[in-house]
Amino acid sequence: MKVNLAYGKKGLCVDLPDDLNMEIVAPKYVQGLGDQAEAVRNALRRPIRAKPLKELVSASDTVAIVCNDITRPTPYNVILPVLLNELGHVPDDKVIVFIATGTHRGNTEAELREMLGTEILARYQIIQNDAADGNSHTLVGTTTCGNDVWMHGQYVNCDVRILTGFIEPHFFAGFSGGGKACMPGLALLNTVLKNHSPQNIDNPMATWGVTRGNPVWEEIREAALMVQPVFVLNVTLNRDKQITAVFAGDLEEAHARGCRFAKASAMVPVKEPYDIVITSNSGYPLDLNLYQSVKGMSAAAQVVKDGGSVIIAADCWDGIPQHGQYGRLLREAESPASLLEVIHRTNRMRQDVWQAQIHARICQKADVYFYSENLSDEQIESAWLTPCHSIESTVDELLTKYGRDASICVLPEGPQTIPYITKRSVT
Repeated sequence: MKVNLAYGKKGLCVDLPDDLNMEIVAPKYVQGLGDQAEAVRNALRRPIRAKPLKELVSASDTVAIVCNDITRPTPYNVILPVLLNELGHVPDDKVIVFIATGTHRGNTEAELREMLGTEILARYQIIQNDAADGNSHTLVGTTTCGNDVWMHGQYVNCDVRILTGFIEPHFFAGFSGGGKACMPGLALLNTVLKNHSPQNIDNPMATWGVTRGNPVWEEIREAALMVQPVFVLNVTLNRDKQITAVFAGDLEEAHARGCRFAKASAMVPVKEPYDIVITSNSGYPLDLNLYQSVKGMSAAAQVVKDGGSVIIAADCWDGIPQHGQYGRLLREAESPASLLEVIHRTNRMRQDVWQAQIHARICQKADVYFYSENLSDEQIESAWLTPCHSIESTVDELLTKYGRDASICVLPEGPQTIPYITKRSVT
């Protein structure tokens, strides 16, 4: 049986024997909208619990449009021309495009051009968040949990704020989209560190598909609402990166409807955990580095047996990466157990500790085999993973370990599908 895994820009075909005890788990396919630009336009003119965008914004307003960075596949080639057309009465110098990098590196000019297009890059001011630059952020409030929310000052000073992005299940924030464009997207590092604290990451509600009661998501929502007015424009996508639905208007209600829509196609119940789970990180641009690939590992970990094996294929053209603390955190620890012990004993807030924490937990639960044409064996092994040069050969070796009738799950679209054991509810 040939299975195509979402991998890089071209995909990866895996050829496995037909007689395996194997189940392919993929999201329900939703057809892309026929006229995607028109769907965006209609959503902006008939938004959810909000005035139409043209009525919300006056010609004298300074408008912030917050966009994802290169790690997300939001189709800005469709979204932005329509959005900016609706803002045609606003002078170009009154519109600022913010790139919600969060704690990620800044995007290169080539990446910005790929994401936004040459015309938009030339016409509008582009500001990328630098989470380490305290001078560019301003305090906008304190959450009920005591987290001081520092947000990009120029964003705060705008008259109208439009948050854009796409909605998919997220491995500890419940779902992407919505307020995540503000926090962590435009937040100061200390604000992100407190939101992504070891205690919050350890909370059982901080997981795929859960919003209400999830301490990470609840604080993100609270932070985003601190600076008003906020208008959201979120979309859902299918495996072909086509828009399947548009949710615009009130931040809370539009995002909630989008989450319900995404859950219906992406969250897939299974009856029992598997011996082996084969996954990806959803292909380009989501599988750009090992840091992002923890999401694919986490999706597989939801349904792998304790002591089972995960095989993940991720392109990782951006490496570990070199920026941030994630790779260093892994290299400094002798084992997953020792890293988790240090994290919980010291409670030291450090960039990317959340990703390393989840990575370590997965490695404690299962053996992880990593296929990448851009990472060396040394890089993979330094992350407590086992290099995989052939998925077919690795499966054959694991069948020797678990037996020929071992149960196998394949997630061809990676974390675009979130399998869960049926006894766990998602909200």
